[in-house]
Parts: sequence; C-alpha cells; structure tokens
Amino acid sequence: MGPPPALRPPLPGSVSCDVAIVGAGFTGLWTAYYLSSLDPSLRVVVLESAYAGFGASGRNGGWCSALLPSSLPSLAQRHGRAAAISFQRSMNETVDEVGRVCLAEGISCDFHKGGTVSVARSPAQLSRAASTVSSYASFGFDEVALLSSAAASARLGATSVLGGVFTPHCAAIQPASLVRGLASVVAARGVALYEGTPVTSLRPGAAVTPFGTVRAPVVVRATEGYTAELPGHRRAVAPIYSLMVATAPLPASAWEEIGLADRETFTDFRHLIIYGQRTADGRLAFGGRGAPYHFGSSISPSFDQSPGVFAALRQTLGSLFPVLGPLPEISHAWGGPLGVTRDWTASVGLDRATGLAWAGGYVGDGVGTSNLAGRTLADLILEMPSELVSLPWVGHRSRPWEPEPLRWLGINAALRATASADATEARTGRASRRADLIHRLVGG
Repeated sequence: MGPPPALRPPLPGSVSCDVAIVGAGFTGLWTAYYLSSLDPSLRVVVLESAYAGFGASGRNGGWCSALLPSSLPSLAQRHGRAAAISFQRSMNETVDEVGRVCLAEGISCDFHKGGTVSVARSPAQLSRAASTVSSYASFGFDEVALLSSAAASARLGATSVLGGVFTPHCAAIQPASLVRGLASVVAARGVALYEGTPVTSLRPGAAVTPFGTVRAPVVVRATEGYTAELPGHRRAVAPIYSLMVATAPLPASAWEEIGLADRETFTDFRHLIIYGQRTADGRLAFGGRGAPYHFGSSISPSFDQSPGVFAALRQTLGSLFPVLGPLPEISHAWGGPLGVTRDWTASVGLDRATGLAWAGGYVGDGVGTSNLAGRTLADLILEMPSELVSLPWVGHRSRPWEPEPLRWLGINAALRATASADATEARTGRASRRADLIHRLVGG
C-alpha cells in the first residue's frame, strides 16, 4: 500500500449534468468510462468522498476474475439454464475486456491472465473440488479442470495438496494502479471527477453534498461497501471486512518451492475464504475473511486493522508454505469493507421512473464484475439494446438486511460457524453439515 494520491479539487458548487455518479471506485469509474466512450457529448460528474479508489477498489486482493457470488445452479434455478450460461460467459469475457482496456488506454497495473488454482487440502475439500468441476461441466464450461495432486502442486507448492481445480478465467492485477489509472483516463476524457466531496443524500434527480447539489436526470449509486453510510440505505448492503498482508519481495529460491510461475491467483476449498497472488514485484499478497461485522453497519478506519486476523493470516501462510517459516515476515498489512447483500446476489439496474441507478453487492468479487456493471449501466442509461441489459442480475432487488441487533448477531454467528466448520473438517476430514446449512441460508 503506497501513500494516498493528491486529492483532485472538490465540487466547486451546485451544477447540472446528464449523469451523476456517486463513488469513484471501479463501478463508478467503469460506468463513466463506457458512457464517455459511447457518447462523448454526455456531461458526466463523478463524486467521491475521499479519493478515487479509496475503498475496496484500491485495496483488494487483485483478482480480476469471472467469479459470481451466486453459483450457476442457483442462477439456473431462479432464472433458467440459458440465462445462467449467458451470465457466466459474459463474466468470462469481462476478464479479457479489462485487459483490453488496460492495453488500449496505457494503464499499467501488472495485468496478467494466469488463471486461478484452487487447491484441495483435505478429503472434504477434494470432494468440493470435484463437485465444482462437475457443476461447471454440466453447464458446458469444460475449461474448468480438475487437477491431480501432482498437477495442483506443480502450480502451487502448498502443503497437503490432494488435488485442485484450475480455471483460466482470472488475471492478477495491482488494483490501486488500475483504479487510479482508470480515474486519470476518464478525467482526461472530460468527465468531471470531484474528490473530497461526500454525498450526504441521494434523491431522484439530485446528489446532495456539503459543497452544493449535483442535479441530473440519472443518478448512479456506486458506493458498494460504503452504501450503509447513505441515509435510507443502512440495511441495503452490509459492510463485511476482509484483511490482507504482503511479504517483502521473495527470493527466487522461495518461488521455486511456492510455484505460481504464471502468476496464478490462488485459494483453497475451505469455507472461510482465503485468497492470494504472486505480485509482479515478487511479493506474496494474501488475504482472508474472519474480521467481525460491526454493529449498525459501522465503518471506521480503525476496523482496517485487526491484529488477531493479521496473526491468523501469517500463521496460515506459514502452514501453507513452510519455506516462509512458521510466522512469515510481513511488510504490509491492510483491510477494508466489501459489500454483501442479504441474498449474496450482485445486481445492477436503473429505475426509469426515478432516474436512480445502482450496481454492487459483489461479495468480494468486484474487480471483474464492476466492469460488467459499468458496461451494463452505460447501455441502460443510453437505452442501447444489448445482451448485457438482459442478463439475470439486471433489475434484481435484494431484500434488506434485518434490523439491529439481529443483523449483528446473525452475521457474526455465521462467521464464527464458518470458521468452526473449517476447524471441524481439518480435525475429522469429513464435510461439515454446518457449512452446508450456512451455504443454503445465504442462497449460494
């Protein structure tokens, strides 16, 4: 994590435009990018409370993946098999679209499409790996491959690898470089990007700030994990914290044991998610869930630091990669909130009656998904017929989270139960029924 960039000027006063976008993360900036591409005459204003990429867009794990929060069987059950397949294909293509834009616009963000290796390190995890591949194959995605122990270990030299899964549909990136590069591109195109400008309320036709009101026939909410800070949206999206650590650049001898020769992103099949990548400068960046949800959907810079979670991440790294030692040396540690809807389903939409548009609820898979959201929002706003506006997440409305204290009790109980399920599986080698119940409750 480098120093924050110098702030662009704040909103100078009340203005009118064609499209007002609240939030200068990936969702807001991709939307501005494609709107300016499709209609350069549009007056687009982007409002950001801090600086472009301050939130999850600038401090995530660097996976530009085709992952969706909802599984293909779940999508097929709700929307039909053809819609589920179309959605997944669109996400697969999105990874390449991000790479295309980076090349075309000269955005240097260490983009490299090496795929993802997901290892199985217990019999229960191996069973889930086989089920994952079988599920993808049943929808025609045969490129998602089941790996033997030897093949998985050749990609990721972790301990106790029994097998794994490889998908080519993921690129490793440096997220802060991507979001800041994208901000510079849209600003150069004439998009008005105002930083240090918090939005205090949204209503049809207007985004209100302390410096003035931006009026527009279309107002886009692109606030993801920070949505709960907007009046009237406290229960729309729960901010769940994910934390990360990074090593100093590792020597070649260490990488010979760890692998990731093609800069594959990596994870395993435990329930409480972990994720990592080999950075372009030779660091091991590694993150995971486990930090508590804070009462009332509270967000604070102090929540970005959790010594207990950082210690657990170091221990997990040491157990995965003994070459690093039992407690690997860490050069950086950080975190932040991501957005989770009640049904764990991302959505994008435009209410034409009010002019209010939105996108989000990516559940931690927003680097790629936000690009698809930006393209879809641009087509919706400009009323352009496309396959994107017919995808099953368009217009979806998640039900609100429960009021407090039920929200705090439920989310933290689920986090503890998920961690307990992993501990039980590690001890017994058998799949956890508790985890299956949690999975069904969140609609995966």
